[in-house]
Amino acid sequence: MSNDKFTDSGIPVKALYDASDLADWSPAAQLGAPGQPPYTRGVYPTMYRGKLWTMRQYAGFGTAASTNERFKFLLQAGQTGLSCAFDLPTQMGYDSDHARAEGEVGRVGVAIDTIDDMRVLLGGLPLDRVSTSMTINSTAGILLLLYELVAEEQGIPASAISGTIQNDLLKEYIARGTYIYPPKPSMRIITNIFEYCAQRVPKWNTISVSGYHIREAGSTAVQEIAFTIANGIAYVEAAIAAGMTVDSFAPRISFFWNAHNNLFEEVAKFRAARRIWYRLMNERFGAELEASKLLRFHTQTGGSTLTAQQPENNIARVAVQTLAAVMGGTQSLHTNGFDEALTLPTERAARIALRTQQIVGFESGVTDTPDPLGGSYFVESLTDEVERLAWDYIRRIDEMGGAVAAIEAGFQQSEIEQAAYDYTKGIDDGDRVIVGLNRFVDEGDDEPDLLSNDPALEQDQRRRLAAFKANRDHELVAARLHDVAAAAQGTQNLLLPMKEALRANATLGEVSDALRQVFGSYHPAR
Repeated sequence: MSNDKFTDSGIPVKALYDASDLADWSPAAQLGAPGQPPYTRGVYPTMYRGKLWTMRQYAGFGTAASTNERFKFLLQAGQTGLSCAFDLPTQMGYDSDHARAEGEVGRVGVAIDTIDDMRVLLGGLPLDRVSTSMTINSTAGILLLLYELVAEEQGIPASAISGTIQNDLLKEYIARGTYIYPPKPSMRIITNIFEYCAQRVPKWNTISVSGYHIREAGSTAVQEIAFTIANGIAYVEAAIAAGMTVDSFAPRISFFWNAHNNLFEEVAKFRAARRIWYRLMNERFGAELEASKLLRFHTQTGGSTLTAQQPENNIARVAVQTLAAVMGGTQSLHTNGFDEALTLPTERAARIALRTQQIVGFESGVTDTPDPLGGSYFVESLTDEVERLAWDYIRRIDEMGGAVAAIEAGFQQSEIEQAAYDYTKGIDDGDRVIVGLNRFVDEGDDEPDLLSNDPALEQDQRRRLAAFKANRDHELVAARLHDVAAAAQGTQNLLLPMKEALRANATLGEVSDALRQVFGSYHPAR
């Protein structure tokens, strides 16, 4: 076995770093102060001294009622923000009674078909005091509108609610696959959401440009930020082409990163990403508001790093990844449960994951000063190299005509496939050690208690949906869905008729179908 050392992105790591590694390095240009350009050291001057990051734990279990219970459990345990996962039919724009939903209702998240489901999901929650992140893309606009409608029913104006929708379709074409419509109408919906929220829901982050799923698909850390920022460029260009000024929407763009086990490369990745985005927004797009230039981000610890073997080892992995996210300057954080390689997290696993954040936040001392690794010969050298390699990818994508053209050519997908192959081969060959998987293996590991969904859940959800559909004004629903389809054929902002259709008790699947009949469905080239 070679004694050479490399980061997960293949960057060589020397045995020792000293001042010679930063001989031509400019602290003012490359580092700056926290809260000051180029924001390498963080987007706020004091970072966590005044307020810790928002602690979010993913929830989304079967029914809206069970997910609401988990939300309340986590808030009582000290969580400071909500994060919701949706089942596959909801993500794909199908109601629970659709043939394609069979066997998938409530399996990997909560099923939301109707405004009634959203009422139950959000029941008893202080929507004017807690922010909610929703991991949803193709149907992001629908879920946002349902959230807004329920808040209004509770007497909370849209201007008072805050949260994030992922709303990042380009990474779906690259890495994840929960797309509905072709790229062009998808980009229209995204920019319609930018415009709608700027006018009506100003505290909402309208997009969370996501590297998380790109990394889960097998990318390196460098590819994660390069491909994601290239997608961010495409969204900014699309909004400007739609007639918006950059400063009218850019302050509500957020990002979503993965945190893996290579601690120093992950910290360098976060720092480099902030610097790249600042330079893009400042130099390429001419943003004037400093808020437009800040790369604010949520982090989730790496699902693909968790092992089903010796699952309690994952507690240590998540702790390392938490440190990486915090020392890299995240604005919010989700920590995975140790049992998530096997199932959705149990309450015990979710509590341990949350306590991991709290221990790092309140006991470790790493929050006492911004960017505690700033000035390190190794970290600064690594940050510069990650940035250089990411810029190389961004320039290649620019030369191909941008992120959409590169996706259509299969560029990002091919690069990720090769990186995933190299990573897996390293594990198989024993060059990359995964404790409990290919070294320090124990026979007969005890399996922890696992969470399971009630098999009757799907039928119960379908009965609720049938009752909802039976007790509504069918002519009004049909008229409002016709308005959605008509708007899709024109240039109107789609969220306005979509909201009225949902207010009239149209379902998520029906609104999606009204758009589908105009836009069609996307099928990647084989």
